[in-house]
Amino acid sequence: MKLSARNQLKGIVTNIEVGAVNVEVTVEVAPSVALTSILTKKSCEYLGLAVGKEAVLVIKASSVMVATE
Repeated sequence: MKLSARNQLKGIVTNIEVGAVNVEVTVEVAPSVALTSILTKKSCEYLGLAVGKEAVLVIKASSVMVATE
């Protein structure tokens, strides 16, 4: 599959929190570095996501904000 989004991070699913409608999926992309995504339960089932399974996070954003203190 080819995507226009350049930011693709491969990792391992470490946690899945199932809610009434949505699922919160956490993927570890490097040691001690994890990102979390919220998707529908139906999408989670369709993708076959499970703890320990490999997944690719695809990040598409038109802008990235930077802040300092």
